[in-house]
Amino acid sequence: MLSYVSAASYAEAEHQKDCPLMASEASQKNNLSLARAVYNWRQWWRESVVGTIDQQSVIEKRRAECTMSARYMFMTAMSGGIAILGLLLSSPAVVIGAMLLSPLMDPIMGLGFALATGDYKWLRQSAVSLAWGSLMAVGLCSVIVFLSPLQELTPEIASRTRPNLFDLLVALFSALAGAYAMIRGREGTIVGVAIATALMPPLAVVGYGLATFNWTVFSGALLLYITNLMAIALTAALMARLYGFRTALSDRQTQLQNVVIVVVFVALAVPLAISLRQIAWEANSSRQVRTVLVDTFDGDLRLSDVTINWDARPITIDATVMTPINRENAEAQAARVLTRQLGQSVDLRINQYLVGTGTAAAEQAQLSAARASEEAAAAERVADLTSRLALVAGVKEEELLIDRERRRAVVKARELDGATLAAYADLERRIKATEPDWRIELIPPAKALPAIPFADGEPTEGGVAAIKLIAWAGGRVGAPIVLTGPAADAETAAELLRAEGLQTVAVETGSGPAITAAWGDIAR
Repeated sequence: MLSYVSAASYAEAEHQKDCPLMASEASQKNNLSLARAVYNWRQWWRESVVGTIDQQSVIEKRRAECTMSARYMFMTAMSGGIAILGLLLSSPAVVIGAMLLSPLMDPIMGLGFALATGDYKWLRQSAVSLAWGSLMAVGLCSVIVFLSPLQELTPEIASRTRPNLFDLLVALFSALAGAYAMIRGREGTIVGVAIATALMPPLAVVGYGLATFNWTVFSGALLLYITNLMAIALTAALMARLYGFRTALSDRQTQLQNVVIVVVFVALAVPLAISLRQIAWEANSSRQVRTVLVDTFDGDLRLSDVTINWDARPITIDATVMTPINRENAEAQAARVLTRQLGQSVDLRINQYLVGTGTAAAEQAQLSAARASEEAAAAERVADLTSRLALVAGVKEEELLIDRERRRAVVKARELDGATLAAYADLERRIKATEPDWRIELIPPAKALPAIPFADGEPTEGGVAAIKLIAWAGGRVGAPIVLTGPAADAETAAELLRAEGLQTVAVETGSGPAITAAWGDIAR
């Protein structure tokens, strides 16, 4: 028995000696297999992916499209003009329309490809085109805002005043799609729209901030524009390197030009890293805010809404919670914890809604809170509409007729010195543009009606515009229209007015090259 135990112990000892050697051999085999897999993948990538791309032709095409042409400058300016109008009207559809025109993709992608290939001339050409195009767009947007009667800070403008994680992701994915499409030769309008989405609206907001001397909006939008620009350019450069674009594909560079390229790359990367750090801090802080709120209520709550203003000093936090128990010191307790964790002063406001312990009760309370918030926002919007209508009509707010249920607003304007019927129609049209869901009716004074010029039995272009204005004024004032002139032309004008919805039209025969219009008996 003793000899058996000794033999077993000896065998076990020998096995333990061999284990490290066996483990080392297994580790070497695993490393060898991994290295072989990586090598095979790289061979496949070089031969089956990179080898199928004609890098030189891609470079030539991209370089040719980065030139600063008259078309590029004009389309950039028009895209910026449409974008700022869409932002002022808070109309996403108009902003998207501006994206369809923007040619910013070409110089930005050129910047990325030039960095990847180390082509100094291409880098300078792309940078110059991008700089002049940006200045053109900002300048035109500033002029439009300066001349526009609408200069309110709309939600569409406010959302483009600081970079956040989602803005950066839009820029990143746009750059990946744009670079891939260009490398594969499948670029098109949709890819250009994706790039412009990340750049043109912030650029238009820069012009807005410049025109209104709002330096907070100006600096925030400029930071967002530069952050997205850097993200797109650097992502395009990395994608180009991944697909085999190298320095050897471009002309030889001087040592100074190589240094300039490195400096540009660092100049793009450092601010982007700083922005990424700030974005990461805000994302992490948002999670901390939610965690602290949950801990303050011992997990017995449902967070309905948390709004954080990072630009405010102190940081302002508005939270809506559903809880079965009201906690009086919740704000002070959570604010102390957040101030300590974030390292900055915090102004915390918690709206507590008492609900039952069941899930259904919490959901019902959440719906009620959302409904109350919507009603408050609607009331504020109605108050703003009432104030603006009273201002443009020159009357007191009490003189307006506001029907919230039917979304209808009627105001009888006072007579303004020098204002024509066209001016009143334009005022109504501008108010309507800001409230597309409302039926706005501005009743003008019974000012002189325009003449309707005719040529060859048909109203001229000016005559068509006059007919539309007369029809609008007649419908608002509620009085008949009397047309005087050649019988045939007058009847034609009358039929056109009836087609516009104005039925009370009388015709009197007269002479002259144009049809004159006048008010009949005004019943007001």
